[in-house]
Amino acid sequence: MTKTKDNLFKPEKLSAQAKAEQTNSMAKEIMASELLDRQKKTERLRALRLAQPAPEEPAKKTRGAKKA
Repeated sequence: MTKTKDNLFKPEKLSAQAKAEQTNSMAKEIMASELLDRQKKTERLRALRLAQPAPEEPAKKTRGAKKA
C-alpha cells in the first residue's frame, strides 16, 4: 500500500453547518423515498380494491311496532 497524505492523516472535521446540511439532505432523501414507496403502495391497493366486485348492501331491518 502506498503511503499518501489521504491514508496517513485523518480527514478534516466537518463544521457544524456542513454536518447539519448533510443530515438535512439525507433526511430529505429518506422522506422522498418513503413518499414514493407510499404512493406506489396506495396505487397498488387502490387497483386491487377497484378490481373487487362491489359489496351488496343488506336489506334494512324494520323495527316492530312498539308495545305499550
